[in-house]
Amino acid sequence: MNIGLHDADKENLSKRRKIFPNYAIMKIAAYHKSLGDNVEWWDKNKTYDRVYSSKVFGFTPENPDLPPDTVRGGTGYGLFSDLPPEIDDMFPDYTLYPDCDYAIGYITRGCPNNCRWCIVPKKEGKIHAYRDWHDLVRPDSDKLVLMDNNILSCGFGIKQLESLIDSGYKIDLNQGMDARLVTDEIAQILSKLKWIRFLRFSCDTVPQIEAIHKTAELLGKYGIKPSKLFIYLLVTSDIDDAAYRVEQLKTLRGLTIYAQPERNESMGITPNKLQREFAQRFIYSGKFRSETWTDYARDKGLIE
Repeated sequence: MNIGLHDADKENLSKRRKIFPNYAIMKIAAYHKSLGDNVEWWDKNKTYDRVYSSKVFGFTPENPDLPPDTVRGGTGYGLFSDLPPEIDDMFPDYTLYPDCDYAIGYITRGCPNNCRWCIVPKKEGKIHAYRDWHDLVRPDSDKLVLMDNNILSCGFGIKQLESLIDSGYKIDLNQGMDARLVTDEIAQILSKLKWIRFLRFSCDTVPQIEAIHKTAELLGKYGIKPSKLFIYLLVTSDIDDAAYRVEQLKTLRGLTIYAQPERNESMGITPNKLQREFAQRFIYSGKFRSETWTDYARDKGLIE
């Protein structure tokens, strides 16, 4: 069989942006290659026995040239499109993304929380064990990027992190951890791991501020400075709420804040102009370090 693969998000990214590999597409490729099929990136000018398209983000536009019988999957196409077990169990084919020099994967899936803006519990269910880290790493890389949504809420996940301490692998948890779950014991584990760059946490609501400060204090006991912390900051239409969180967080000198304007196409939620200004100009530029949002917005004529 001739198989065509389509990464919808990659197709719509600027060529200057770094591409994060599509986990499902790599597993599909590995599966079909194991059957002896010919596998390549989809070309609209060619004919295939089967075409797969994967889309992570709901805002990624559909390609009108895809065949009507294309097998579509990924959150961008809908919540309930899981890979069949025989494909999900495959080791990903990293040759599709030659610039990727790290392994990716999940140790746990799901989340016990039910945050309004998150689809993970609906798509994956409650937190549960998924893979041993030994099954995820690549023989040609010492880096592992984990995409777990709430690894610290799972005992299996914590034990897996602990077993990575002396493994020689550098890791990243790119979805952020829940600071509310960090105890002294977990802080010790996190401090002993080798991180590719940051320890990532989320601050989506005001009550999480105290937890992040407490986590920074616990990690500080074991030599981790605030400059190693990376905070995902949800920006809803309530800009004042996000601005307050920023003011409280920036007292931890040197930490990195990454603002994410709320977007959920399925709920009809898209960022407004003020949310984009807050994230793209006020936070990304680093202006937040030297002035408040109120002062910035007044100077720009955004508020009175």
